[in-house]
Amino acid sequence: MGNNGSSYFNSPSLGKVTFEEVISGLAGFVKKEPDRAYKLIVGTDSSGRVSRQADFVTAVIIHRVGQGAIYFWQAKSVQKKMSLKDRIYQEAFFSLETAQNFLTRLGKENGLISNLEIHVDVGQLGPTRDIIHEVVGMIRGNGFAVKIKPDSYGASKVADRHT
Repeated sequence: MGNNGSSYFNSPSLGKVTFEEVISGLAGFVKKEPDRAYKLIVGTDSSGRVSRQADFVTAVIIHRVGQGAIYFWQAKSVQKKMSLKDRIYQEAFFSLETAQNFLTRLGKENGLISNLEIHVDVGQLGPTRDIIHEVVGMIRGNGFAVKIKPDSYGASKVADRHT
């Protein structure tokens, strides 16, 4: 797992890449078929398997609607034991932080940013149902669209693959 200061992302096909290389990879994917519809998705998942550490993975996915996607992921660790509620809030925070970094870098006029979704690993069933409204409100309050389970595949499928 990377540390909190890690600025590198990982790519299944490119290995370790910088934030600028992620931007280039996303832009290159769109440039191949610029007339298609795209969604930029940010989602974070976590695991707390170690008693004094929580591990988080944030995935950044560019989805060419109806025809595939590429993604990048970044791992971070928090050196304290966290409750499930604390981990969910931290997941949302890492996703918001990543989305804000893309917003800053790409600018609001960029078409990808207008289709940016944050996927959170909460749902109507299970132990996270009690905090859905708080987490969704926090993300919407920051100006981003949000998806929850079962539609939050950026967190529950892609990021989860690397936790």
